[in-house]
Amino acid sequence: MSEKQVVRIEDRTDRWRFTCPRYHRSWEPTNHHFWCERCSKIEGIDPVFDELLDRLTGELRSRDEVRLMTDTGPFDSDLDTEEEAA
Repeated sequence: MSEKQVVRIEDRTDRWRFTCPRYHRSWEPTNHHFWCERCSKIEGIDPVFDELLDRLTGELRSRDEVRLMTDTGPFDSDLDTEEEAA
């Protein structure tokens, strides 16, 4: 398995780089997926999504391909720990 992409969710630069698939920065991690506030205000658009858009590379990164970090450590300890299954 390749190394996970670190996304610092409280960092302004990472919020510009990693967006919802519709280029919004107002996403939040929740229950092992993501939710976007701006998308939630658009009729007919599901605000829940499974991949962040890396605007630097143009790639979509699934929840298990990123390590979401806060100032105090991993956001989801069961997904974002350094440990890998042996």
